[in-house]
Amino acid sequence: ATIIKLLFLKIKILEEMEERENVMSDTNLKERGGVWTDVGETNRLVLSATRHRSFGATNELSSLRERFAKKDDDTKDETSPLFGGRKRSSSMWSSIARRLRNPVKIAPNRKIFDKQMAYESLDYELTESEVEMDAKGRRKSIEYKYAEIYRWLILFFIGVCTALVAFGIDMGIKFLSSYKFSIIQTSIAKCVKEDCLLESFLLWVGLDVLLVGIAGVMVCYIAPIAAGSGIPEIKCYLNGIKMPEVVRLKTLLVKTIGVMFAVSGGMAVGKEGPMIHSGAVVAAGLSQGKSTSLKFLNFHADFFKQFRNDVEKRDFVSGGAAAGVSAAFGAPIGGVLFSLEEGASFWNQFLTWRIFFCSMTSTFILNILISSFVDKTPGRLSNPGLLNFGQFVDMPYKFEELIIFCLMGMIGGLTGALFNWVNDKLTHFRMKYIKSPLTKLLEVVTLAILTCSCAFFLIYFSSDCLPLGESPESSSPLQFFCDEHQYSAMGALLFNTPEDSIKNLFHSPTAAYHVVTLLVFSLMYFFLACITYGLSIPSGLFVPCILTGASWGRLVGTLLASAPIFSSQAVTMAGKYALIGAAAQLGGVVRMTISLTVIIIEATGNITYGLPVMLVLIFAKLVGDIFNEGLYDIHIEIKHIPLLPWAPPNVAAARLRASDFMQRDIQCVRMVNKVKDIYRMLNNTKHNAFPVIAWDADSTVETSGLAVVQGMVLRHHIIALLTLRAFGPKNGLTIEAPLVTPDDIQSFYPRWPKIDSVVLYPEDFDMYIDFRPYMNSSPFLALDRSSLGKVFMIFRTMGLRHLVVVNKMNQLVGMVTRKDISNITDSMTKDDFLASRDLSRKVKYIMPENIGVDDQTVLHRDTFELDRFSQVNNPLSLYSIHPNHNLTIN
Repeated sequence: ATIIKLLFLKIKILEEMEERENVMSDTNLKERGGVWTDVGETNRLVLSATRHRSFGATNELSSLRERFAKKDDDTKDETSPLFGGRKRSSSMWSSIARRLRNPVKIAPNRKIFDKQMAYESLDYELTESEVEMDAKGRRKSIEYKYAEIYRWLILFFIGVCTALVAFGIDMGIKFLSSYKFSIIQTSIAKCVKEDCLLESFLLWVGLDVLLVGIAGVMVCYIAPIAAGSGIPEIKCYLNGIKMPEVVRLKTLLVKTIGVMFAVSGGMAVGKEGPMIHSGAVVAAGLSQGKSTSLKFLNFHADFFKQFRNDVEKRDFVSGGAAAGVSAAFGAPIGGVLFSLEEGASFWNQFLTWRIFFCSMTSTFILNILISSFVDKTPGRLSNPGLLNFGQFVDMPYKFEELIIFCLMGMIGGLTGALFNWVNDKLTHFRMKYIKSPLTKLLEVVTLAILTCSCAFFLIYFSSDCLPLGESPESSSPLQFFCDEHQYSAMGALLFNTPEDSIKNLFHSPTAAYHVVTLLVFSLMYFFLACITYGLSIPSGLFVPCILTGASWGRLVGTLLASAPIFSSQAVTMAGKYALIGAAAQLGGVVRMTISLTVIIIEATGNITYGLPVMLVLIFAKLVGDIFNEGLYDIHIEIKHIPLLPWAPPNVAAARLRASDFMQRDIQCVRMVNKVKDIYRMLNNTKHNAFPVIAWDADSTVETSGLAVVQGMVLRHHIIALLTLRAFGPKNGLTIEAPLVTPDDIQSFYPRWPKIDSVVLYPEDFDMYIDFRPYMNSSPFLALDRSSLGKVFMIFRTMGLRHLVVVNKMNQLVGMVTRKDISNITDSMTKDDFLASRDLSRKVKYIMPENIGVDDQTVLHRDTFELDRFSQVNNPLSLYSIHPNHNLTIN
């Protein structure tokens, strides 16, 4: 193994030497240590050196610095680069041995940066530029009052539209399911007598494959983001992550239509989870007063323009998610708590009242629609949500039963942890081998056939029969081989919508279902729900977990009722154990506590079950957290989404400072820049924010010291300024350019233009652009000595995307992004960062004119090593400043 490792290192070093020789020949190297060459307007120093471990190289370091200083004097440049020089290696094998002794280490929080490139952050920090503050200062107080009224009106219509979407989903599922059940029921009734059940089985499979296949095609080929429940995506969006297409109109259409076909197709999914995503999409669309997907309508409401930013949109999406929960479960208070516990990362008192109003509106409107069009009793508001557990008024519990409930909570934590572990492994397998839309669709069809086959054969081989009318929610009972006026008990669970099956388990008599029936059904549905979640179809997780937990919970209740020891304690109601089992299973999978407790209480309509439900969810979470996280958090981690948790990692206690994990290669801009340099910088970098620096107040003098932070300018703002041609010729210290208003800049929101769409003419490249009126002059700053815990809380509470790190003189020394913070885990220690700190000890200012297509080296971090002896012998070498010159190590 050592020989193979040496051979690979030898090949790698030979390639590096060959590349070094090519660079030297291309730049006409005149001296061994380095040479200045002219590339456009940029002087670039290429140092040809390798690492030297001995501190005896100080003399060479001094000579190199003298050479640099002499060259600076010749070019009249006032910068003083402080890179340490290094000797060439005496032999190739000594270089190999040196690399084996000291391998290059990457900072642990940056090892998965490449996997997180698909996710950007949202700008929850409001820009306080000169033009922004001037525009806000001219607004009258009456305008702010009108804005508040508009917020309440928008939230009202979000609740109404969410209720309409929920009603449409419910009616669509009922229509498709009743039509499918009637066809299959007629075929089975005929084929039981004529011995042709194979035809009925094939008919059942064909109908399910058709319905589920439609949902799969829509997700795989139109909107892949619509797969699953959408709760992890909305949670990430509210946390500050820009999820691609998560709140688009086509996502809403695929989500709503797809979940109707998926549930009607008999899959182990529910419609309640997608309702939360649908409510969020409705809120995101209505709050903007325009649709980028329906540009042909050309509808732009001017009074909505004040809400076209990430902060306002985030608050409306929080209300939409709460309205979705309220419509799904008839739980407006639970919707508010769900949005607080699982969704929104930033909360205030005013937002609580608004979201509660939106949730109540959604529940009330949906109640009116269901009572008017389904129950045919207009005005009788008795159907608050899509999933109603029914009334538990005649099911009291005793104090000693709380011990049984707590044990059931522990069982729910264990089964939930097993569910999450299996689904985690299966999701990794899918991400590795099932990638193309065709293979994803084939997987959907395969599992549709498997689900249908399991349901048919369990009903076929089950001998458990119920008398007609025994199960309250069996609209299409299957007789199969049962006697006259009886029907299959297994069919009442499988040949039914999931919501009706849940009500059967909650409210049927204790002896309605046999122990074997409940055991087989719970095991089968646990397996199907586990492998179904993660398919390329819209699928909710709440209903499958509730149905699974209700089945094994009712099994516990049935066993207790038949035990002689409990006969004197009146433990004869299996329905309440089904409710406790449902809560335990759902809590063990999703690990929610407060919001889930309130949702279940509101869905049952019985406050007396608050204590047992709370105890069950607490024990389920405590036991489940021993083994793994909640399923939503697992899927977020699998996708490498940079989600910020509620609390900083434990490594913060080790006194980790911002200087340990900040990025030291900083792409900067001046207050006044050439259009040519800015355009080239945007084309060759992907940074989303650029610190505006200056060595002097008028930004014309650049010295060898560290630069002072003047502000921050965002990438999309720069591109908007170029698109609006906010540049002009330079006349002394002023730029003769038109002033752009904030409304002009925000008119591009939310789809900001790309740099490729900017049209510039040759004469535009010699113009200048002034960032002083448009930059955020008061960005959030952190000292380099700030602890990780403090930096984390700044990001978490303020919703930041990036944070500027300065020293005590307010001079720029680093940058910290959300990904730098989110990738620091509990398992990392301070030693992990100390091992890689030497690779990037110096600060590097990369100015716009230093960026070119022919020089990408400076854009990559941790690709070369810096000399340790330069840090020990000269503390000033911690900062290597080169605003005009691009210093790279070849």
